[in-house]
Amino acid sequence: MRAIFSTLAVIGAFQVAPVVAQADPVVVELYTSQGCSSCPPADEMLHDLAQRDDVIALALHVDYWDYIGWTDIFGSAENTARQHAYARAARATTVYTPQMIIGGVDRVIGSRPMQVMDLIQAHGRNDYPVSVSLSRTDDQLQISATSTEISNYIVELIRYIPTAIVDIQRGENAGRQLEYTNIVSSLDTIAEWDGAGTLKVTATTPGSDAIVVLVQEGGHGPIVGAAQLR
Repeated sequence: MRAIFSTLAVIGAFQVAPVVAQADPVVVELYTSQGCSSCPPADEMLHDLAQRDDVIALALHVDYWDYIGWTDIFGSAENTARQHAYARAARATTVYTPQMIIGGVDRVIGSRPMQVMDLIQAHGRNDYPVSVSLSRTDDQLQISATSTEISNYIVELIRYIPTAIVDIQRGENAGRQLEYTNIVSSLDTIAEWDGAGTLKVTATTPGSDAIVVLVQEGGHGPIVGAAQLR
């Protein structure tokens, strides 16, 4: 585990569980870095998770390892800030890579497949309180959501690049050619909602990048609704 104050390499083989039919996809956020030598196994696992219909797999590249010799070309301060916000919500004192955050709630070292799969299975047993539907016409995205609960929600619009191959020239992964999957290119809060009635939002979404919409409890709480258009 790569941590702000300590380093622990985690390496091992893994296998992804078979696809299971599910109405509500489980959201898996991987916090990763091209400058992290223990991240490639987690990046590979996210690639496999992205093939499942019951999972929305997102790679959020952070920038806090850039100083060790290689600037992650997908890294952003916004992704780092989101990971730190999750840590504050959990009263955690450090952040690290690779880290997977599942359902906005559970945090696990991203290269521990059995723990990841157990958490995905546990989240998959529960229905979201918020139902989200998406439709797209040209560059206009229509979002509709209904909730069984009244709460403080935020609605987040995410765009991602499905795949990219990068030749790492410096740093801990120097000389490696690595493939990345579902690379988050933007993440914006587009609405706040109390869960009453039916939420209707229209957003402009130019380009061909895939789209994910999350409904999340305020304060980086649980993800309570999710949908995607690939």
